Amino acid sequence: MIEWIELSVKEHIDCLVVGAGFAGVVMAERLANASGKRCVVIDQREHLAGNAHDFVDDAGVLVHSYGPHYFRTNSGMVRDYLSRFTTWHPVDYQIKSYADGQFWSFPINLNTYEEMVGRPSTEEEFKSYLESVRLPIAEPANSEEVIISQVGKELYERFFEGYTLKQWKRHPKELDASVCGRIPIRTNRDDRYLREEFQALPTDGYTKLFERILDESPRVQVKLGTSLAEASKHYSWDLLVFTGAIDQYFDERCGPLPYRSLKFERESYSAEQLQQQGREKIAGKPGFWQPAMQVNYPGKDIEFTRIVEIKHATGQAVSATSISREFPAGFEETNEPYYPVPTPESAAIYRRYKMLAEAETSTVFLGRLATYRYYNMDQVVAMALKKFDLQVQGGFDRR
Repeated sequence: MIEWIELSVKEHIDCLVVGAGFAGVVMAERLANASGKRCVVIDQREHLAGNAHDFVDDAGVLVHSYGPHYFRTNSGMVRDYLSRFTTWHPVDYQIKSYADGQFWSFPINLNTYEEMVGRPSTEEEFKSYLESVRLPIAEPANSEEVIISQVGKELYERFFEGYTLKQWKRHPKELDASVCGRIPIRTNRDDRYLREEFQALPTDGYTKLFERILDESPRVQVKLGTSLAEASKHYSWDLLVFTGAIDQYFDERCGPLPYRSLKFERESYSAEQLQQQGREKIAGKPGFWQPAMQVNYPGKDIEFTRIVEIKHATGQAVSATSISREFPAGFEETNEPYYPVPTPESAAIYRRYKMLAEAETSTVFLGRLATYRYYNMDQVVAMALKKFDLQVQGGFDRR
């Protein structure tokens, strides 16, 4: 926590930015370097980069603090902007699913089907199988329907139902179709998790990327371990950029919005421990604990949803490795809002907050929590860049 010096008069700044994640830091950099504004960025946490924060643990492994952050984009604008502050390590993000006592290729593809039938197959045969088992639903209304309309009930129950129940504590039929609809279904052998043309990680990690953005932004000051209430005692400002939870900004006057959260259980292993445990045989190569960067555990009898070994993606050349088990949790358990819960009821509450936000004359609401919608990192960066263009060219349009 920083030491504040009590002042009889508040210090006036051009912009206060709440949140040191992608939305806040990108907007602060643009306001400072492209339009000469003096910005202060605050965050209640004691570190930069928000949920993208990473660090080198005691085993010497670069790990992601708040679950894996797989950067990808089809936006040349976003890629060009971030490339000013980092070089990239190209990655094809590989995922497996562990169910019924074995590792499966995931997302579902031709390899998955061959693992089911226990023999080589063809794309044509797999398409014919899917056509025979899928339920014809022209306009899927929820996450259950969007999957069974593509792959039928057997694959839905094996890979999706239990995972979704654990992750959201709601049945897939209660969730918007977009939740499971984000996961691709393929009939060829393409087992990449993501579709975007550019898939990579910052070479030196996300935290270093954020540090470089701020190093090149001398008009931006950062105060960590600081709440908006604390900052408001010491500053006045012309513009507030708010990237936190929108219901908290308005003191939940329209009711609390639901969020899901996460807990993490981390373990590290030396090369000797991996060898002694026979993990090299499971991983398929020395220096690793599991066969892919991420392994999903959709079984309802297992509390966690996935185990991540991010070293598969970073390409870090160390003999040790670290894994992280991810346990879904309620917001009330952690006080950390990770995921907006996409249901009709929460959408109705958010619409009321959106109306309040649009009436604000000196506050910009930016990012996943402030707009109550799931966005990938590149989408948040694009949102900040586009909002900045509107701010400057449109005379500080607040909406």
